[in-house]
Amino acid sequence: MNAVQQTELQVEYGTGADAENQYLTFILSNEEYGVDILRVQEIRGWESVTSVPNAPDYLKGVLNIRGTIVPIIDLRMRFDMEINEYGPTTVVIVLRVMDEDRERVMGIVVDAVSDTYEVPAENIKPAPDFGDKIDVEFVKGLAHVGESMLILLDIDKLLNSGELNMAV
Repeated sequence: MNAVQQTELQVEYGTGADAENQYLTFILSNEEYGVDILRVQEIRGWESVTSVPNAPDYLKGVLNIRGTIVPIIDLRMRFDMEINEYGPTTVVIVLRVMDEDRERVMGIVVDAVSDTYEVPAENIKPAPDFGDKIDVEFVKGLAHVGESMLILLDIDKLLNSGELNMAV
């Protein structure tokens, strides 16, 4: 998938058992992360957003996507990583996020889309316990794919955190 040439890409994948363990992966600061492909609504090239007053820094703003107002989260900022300027490979992955009683649409800004992988459930290992200093509640697990280690994210926990729920 070439994000450089894409301004908007509709993601259409099967909804059967074959898609159950598939992950869309993306790059943040030279690390590869993955999200459940069934939660991906679309992938869009970066475009400017409308700011939201008094929002956390990582909430870049909102986009109007076909009549739906979508909050856009900069994942580098959310993870306290070094800030990079947005470039030609920067994309917004629009995701369907489940809350306790509703589904909502949110976008995450990432450095680049990488690939899709099928990862059998038995190949997903729990995140290691780093103690109190490092919070891994957003990490669904880790998986080896070839020579790479994927960090699989639990987007429901990541995008439904307390301060974010109050901001949007």
